Amino acid sequence: MPEWIVIFYPINFLSAYVLYIFLYNRRKRIGYHLGMNITMVASGGLALGTGIIFISLYPFYFLEATLLSVIIGCLSGVLFGKLFDYQTLLTGFITGLMMGIMAPMVGAAALEGVMFLIMIEAFIISCFCLAASSAYKT
Repeated sequence: MPEWIVIFYPINFLSAYVLYIFLYNRRKRIGYHLGMNITMVASGGLALGTGIIFISLYPFYFLEATLLSVIIGCLSGVLFGKLFDYQTLLTGFITGLMMGIMAPMVGAAALEGVMFLIMIEAFIISCFCLAASSAYKT
């Protein structure tokens, strides 16, 4: 696997940070249904990206990849869910947990698949853009 895929880590975290700042200013106008969906997208996307990139770089460290993606997914779920309410916080936490557990499995199944990784990154970034546009319209 080429080493340049490490560049996807800062892209994912920077896009999540931009989404968080964008949502922070609009959090009072967003209902709990949309907030729950945005939280699930953010925590699941970050956990998925982290797990697939890490297992692609270090294929023999499955436990470490799972733990890192679970921690990042749960933390992002709590941070994004905290913007809205407690129920959304729990949903984001559980979504980050589940996606963090499954992401290294997906990455291991698609090992040596750079095109798959690029497709996942495009999917994550487009989901963040959709979440931001849906929050903008409320």
